[in-house]
Amino acid sequence: MKRRHFIQALGWGTGVAAGGWKSLQKLTSLKSGVGEPLVISTWRVPDSNEAAWQTMMNNGSALDAVVNGVAIDEADPNGSTVGIGGRPDREGQVTLDASVMDHNGNAGSVVYVQGFKHVAALARKVMEETPHVILAGAGAEQFASEQGFKEEDLLTEGSEKAWKKWLEEKNYQPVINIENHDTIGMLAMDSQGHLSGACSTSGLAYKMNGRVGDSPIIGAGLFVDNEVGAATATGLGESILKVAGSAIIVELMRHGYTPQEACEEVIKRISRQKNNKNFQACFIAVNNEGETGAFALQPG
Repeated sequence: MKRRHFIQALGWGTGVAAGGWKSLQKLTSLKSGVGEPLVISTWRVPDSNEAAWQTMMNNGSALDAVVNGVAIDEADPNGSTVGIGGRPDREGQVTLDASVMDHNGNAGSVVYVQGFKHVAALARKVMEETPHVILAGAGAEQFASEQGFKEEDLLTEGSEKAWKKWLEEKNYQPVINIENHDTIGMLAMDSQGHLSGACSTSGLAYKMNGRVGDSPIIGAGLFVDNEVGAATATGLGESILKVAGSAIIVELMRHGYTPQEACEEVIKRISRQKNNKNFQACFIAVNNEGETGAFALQPG
């Protein structure tokens, strides 16, 4: 492993939602090359990137790396958008979603999970230990218990306090980039050139009971095709679901787009949605040659 590649994937947009499609500031291009590992993630999460990187340095696979990487944020009670400490829904319930994909095109996902913080690892278990792709709710929780995952209360004192304050007015209006990070999406390439990805979230704060965003939906929040590349998303899940964002990025790369061009094209499509000044949507991508891209609808 000749070089160390960490990218805090920052793709800033200027003026997209405001109207004109302008020349936007982009992520500095980086090309790792097949056989030279890399880790990219959707926000500034150095501890998560470090955990993923060290996993590969210790001969772990790209899939091991992304699951171990996002687990750091899932276990951080000070975060409010992933794992324990995630902001609850309108009923005060913390519900988690996650998905994983490996280089063979295998996929696993869990939806509406309560009481278990490491949902990316649980999604991997769904992929590897069941004939299914998605498990939801009580069924996913039963499976987690059977697989030995530790059950715990995910609503921290800080999240409960914020929820009770929200209840005073019940004004549901997502605020762009208000958190230190949102959904964590992570992509990795290991020394064998194998790509994998993971995406984990507690979803929108104060969402309706039962709401599901893009993160656990294969092709929306995450997609991996080792013959082409991989992409993952963060931001308002509804906007990403409507364009099957991550799958479209990979398909555009299949047809000759660079990862950067593909991310920009999908954000351009999202920019046509209604109320596009009021939400964020972001993608990161890597192709099978180790070239990366990232782009966002809004600055930040």
